Amino acid sequence: MIQEISISNLGVITNATLPLGPGLTVVTGETGAGKTMVITALSLLLGRRADAGAVRTGADHALAEAVIHLDPDHHVLDAAAQAGAFIEPAGQCSELLLTRSLSAQGRSRATVGGRSAPVGLLAELGQELVAVHGQSDQIRLKEPGAQRDALDRFAGSGVARILGSYQRSYRQWRAATKELASLTQDSRNRVREAENLRLALDEIDSLDPQPGEDDSLREQSMKLGNIESLRNASLQAQAVIDSEDFENPGITTLVETARGVLAQASGDDPVLSGFAERAAELGILASELSSDLSGYVADLDEEGPELLAQVEARRADLGKLLRKYAPSIDEVISWAETARKRLESLGGDDSRIEVLQEEVVALEQKVAALASDLSDARRKAAKKLSTRVSAELTALAMPDAKLVIEVNELDEPGAFGQDSISMLLAPHAGASPRPLGKGASGGELSRVMLAIEVVLAAVDPVPTFVFDEVDQGVGGKAAVSIGERLAMLARHVQVIVVTHLPQVAAYADRHIRVIKNSDAKSNAGAGFTASDVVALDEPARIRELARMLAGQEESDTAQAHAEELLADAQKLVCSLTASESKKP
Repeated sequence: MIQEISISNLGVITNATLPLGPGLTVVTGETGAGKTMVITALSLLLGRRADAGAVRTGADHALAEAVIHLDPDHHVLDAAAQAGAFIEPAGQCSELLLTRSLSAQGRSRATVGGRSAPVGLLAELGQELVAVHGQSDQIRLKEPGAQRDALDRFAGSGVARILGSYQRSYRQWRAATKELASLTQDSRNRVREAENLRLALDEIDSLDPQPGEDDSLREQSMKLGNIESLRNASLQAQAVIDSEDFENPGITTLVETARGVLAQASGDDPVLSGFAERAAELGILASELSSDLSGYVADLDEEGPELLAQVEARRADLGKLLRKYAPSIDEVISWAETARKRLESLGGDDSRIEVLQEEVVALEQKVAALASDLSDARRKAAKKLSTRVSAELTALAMPDAKLVIEVNELDEPGAFGQDSISMLLAPHAGASPRPLGKGASGGELSRVMLAIEVVLAAVDPVPTFVFDEVDQGVGGKAAVSIGERLAMLARHVQVIVVTHLPQVAAYADRHIRVIKNSDAKSNAGAGFTASDVVALDEPARIRELARMLAGQEESDTAQAHAEELLADAQKLVCSLTASESKKP
């Protein structure tokens, strides 16, 4: 449960600490004093959306902090520990610290157990720790989805297990149906695509292009187009190497002459012998070059115009492929490989359709069977929930009220089954049940929601329940009944209530008041508002109840009435405590 909440610079609250604990805690105060900031702080700590407008004017940031005590084996602590949270021992409990800061610019940061954490982790932990209900939840209770959720929560693990199996099968069925429809509807396009791919592949395969062939043919074409100039250049170079003209000797002749001169003089210096050997090597290299040039010229003589015509014809054929499929032969080959795989997949679509048709039928039957099981389980749970909520409504000053929960079959299965869940209320004897969204008043909705939560708390409890003025539109005897039921609920879980009803506040184990203070800034002429949060002792509590009853906290009559309210509430609380102690 929540032991303590600290708030800084949130709305009209500058700095406040709310001491909480087990049982029922009520928060009261004048309209506009800042009671809702307590709920805002809790919402921040539960990972809900942050509004920068909630930061107090002039402050850089707002901060909300909660100290939570849990049993050492609570699964929330495991999730927090996995995120790196530091968990402190606190007697027989373990203590977890949650914080959330919100800057005036809208940036938000969260910590869990002293470690930075994503806000999503706060939301994950919060849904296991606290259930917050406000007037917006009364409105949401009118929606079919919220009514279905309430019924499924009451039904417990049995429905949850069936629903999980149903949703897995439903997703598989929808995916298979979608794929089948796509394949069936596109069959004509697929046939056309397959024929086009076959024609393209036949054209490419008939030419059998080789990797890099377009580049090699381009080089060969350039060579053959300049064959005469290449021959002349080669012959001239060969003549320079092999010339035997006495006046213009070739390289080989000059090198041989140099070698002979060096060899003759090597007797006088052995170093020249090495030079002579190197000159001989130059002669060998020159001879090899001459021989290679001779072979090159011979090849040119064989290649001639006919080969050039063949090369250009091949280039023209490959050019058609380049214009149709890709800018290079390598890319044409890659396109063909992809097209071949696509053609194979298109050819396998017919068999895939047959497989999918069988799969869709099987999944549809499975979905229908699970939907039927889900409907049966919900109908059984609906009868029990109707009976228990109706009994709670009797205790909430609606003695003849009856909640009817209808489970009707939809035409088609949906993500949550094939059921339409409708909660109808007959507020008094003889009245026909009407949907909550049409026939229930605000006060009736408040009590219906409280009745449902009291029932759900017995089967799907969370450690803490928070109610934000859910007693709106209620007064008199009904208000007393709500106070009683909240006190009974608080015997099992922690309950925090923001209320304007003294009949509810009288049942609190702990009473906190939010007090608004206004001051003026003399130098600016503008005022500011701040609120204090005070835990009330017995005399202060009587004055607060007197204020809530008559608007006159110092009135003796109002205080006497407040004392009477407290005394009556104390009797019930004592009787609840006594009955709890007698249980084995």
